[in-house]
Amino acid sequence: QVQLVEPGGGAVQAGGALRLSCAASGITFSRSTTGWFRQAPGKGREFVAAMRTSRTDTYYADSIKGRFTISRDNAKNVVYLQMNNLQPGDTAVYYCASSSWVIVSAIQREDVYHNWGQGTQVTVSS
Repeated sequence: QVQLVEPGGGAVQAGGALRLSCAASGITFSRSTTGWFRQAPGKGREFVAAMRTSRTDTYYADSIKGRFTISRDNAKNVVYLQMNNLQPGDTAVYYCASSSWVIVSAIQREDVYHNWGQGTQVTVSS
């Protein structure tokens, strides 16, 4: 059984930084595609970032490009989302998701990810 756990999250002021982590059991991130999604209050869930099996094979939403970085520690089987220069518009519940294989053209679609974490709240104040 696959389980994704996302400690981290929290509250920061605009311009601050946070690092989210996603730890997995039952799946090996280095053999999977891992994505981060977020859902702001009253909005649908949106794609943030993803990484395929190669750590250099990464994808980002335009809204966070240049501010967020996805990375992975293979030894620990943990995926991170480093978030810099956070803005109030980044306030959301952030979810980690994974799937054994995702084609590039579908990487931003949440329906292709079979395993989801419980989500962690990120709140950015102005």
